[in-house]
Amino acid sequence: MKHIFREYDIRGIFEKDLNEDIVKKIGYFLGTKIDGEYVFVSYDARTHSPVLHDWLVSGLNSAGKTVISGGMLPTGANYFANFRPLCIENKGKINISGSIQITGSHNPPEYNGFKITIDKLPFYGKDIYSLGDEILNNDITIEDNTDVIKYDLKSDYVDYISNQFSHLKGMDLNAVFDCGNGVAGVVLRDILEKIGIKNYEIIFEKPDGTFPNHHPDPTEEENLKDVYNALKTRKYAFAFDGDADRIAFLDQKYNYKGDILAYFFAKNMDNPCVISEVKATQVMYDEINKIGRAIMYKTGHSNLKTLLKQQNCDLAAEVSGHIFFNDRYFGIDDAIYVAFRIMELIKDKFDFVKEFESLPKVYNTDEIKVKTTEDKKFKIIDELKSYLNENKGALQIKEIVDVDGVRVIFENGWGLVRASNTTPVLVTRFEAVNEKDLKAIEERLMEALNKFL
Repeated sequence: MKHIFREYDIRGIFEKDLNEDIVKKIGYFLGTKIDGEYVFVSYDARTHSPVLHDWLVSGLNSAGKTVISGGMLPTGANYFANFRPLCIENKGKINISGSIQITGSHNPPEYNGFKITIDKLPFYGKDIYSLGDEILNNDITIEDNTDVIKYDLKSDYVDYISNQFSHLKGMDLNAVFDCGNGVAGVVLRDILEKIGIKNYEIIFEKPDGTFPNHHPDPTEEENLKDVYNALKTRKYAFAFDGDADRIAFLDQKYNYKGDILAYFFAKNMDNPCVISEVKATQVMYDEINKIGRAIMYKTGHSNLKTLLKQQNCDLAAEVSGHIFFNDRYFGIDDAIYVAFRIMELIKDKFDFVKEFESLPKVYNTDEIKVKTTEDKKFKIIDELKSYLNENKGALQIKEIVDVDGVRVIFENGWGLVRASNTTPVLVTRFEAVNEKDLKAIEERLMEALNKFL
């Protein structure tokens, strides 16, 4: 079962990996690591999420915690609970010490998992690995105890977002929202109606953990067919992943990735400080550095969230659509909130097409994955890094950025090779100023990589 304890969360197949014994222990041993009394728990739309909820709660109760249950909610709302007092009957205002969102995110329907926040910070990396070792080496038996305090966090969240964006009242949006049968549909219409947004439609709004219409991952083009069809008559489109912590934003001409959205947001800030990942386009870093400061860091929502707090930057973004606003928000990846920040740009008549087409033209590949093994993947990166440093001149390398794998910068572009933290693969991506250089950079770096596979 060790494989379910991953870099950023705990994730596996229901019953095969996430069985009653393991999940109860996850609740118990997480409970021992949370100092305060109150823990908030919510879940996504997957059919088995309520079962995992009860097993997890039994473990938390066994650890002496008081569980506040929010029921079905987006992951962003779960994070939000950590930053606002909850008004509990007979207890008054309380602050939670941690939260757990039960979610399989964008994985297939048989998957589920846990995203964990303790003391307002993500619980990840070595802490999750250590938790896994503790659980797998302990034979404690945990009885059923599903007692919770039910709490209507949905109303708190809807009220907060509606108040934050009340200036959008009466806006004629002309957009389609694709909830993908995930949990965005729990709150989205309520917020739009409460603000008074006009002229929109929501497709696949009803949460359904079997995902009958398409897989809930808007980074894959095949999952956007209905969005593209709606864009024949609508001007804008928003699509969410299964737990609504990632967003895709499109208009009738382009699909704007997370790094480009970060640039759009930065253009509307004074002296912006923006953090992104090693997979992001160089154009974003270069353009933001002209008006503020851009920091390149490790891939992974937990990594970016942590550095965002440490650096006190305005926002962070991943190419995949995780966007974290520290400006006017809590530094969390909440795609519902991000959608309304995009609506602000629309209301202010921000010309997405013009701004995008004014950027320097580059050509890039999607992520290309190279299969390897868990044992070999980081060793390969170390060997590749040494080889590239030793042959910088011969390979015409300008710079090597090794904050996460190796991002190799050449005169007219760059290539990335990094080890995935969640699967036994190496992830590569390439970018250049023209297609000829793109091919040359890819061939040069792949030839070097093949020496160590």
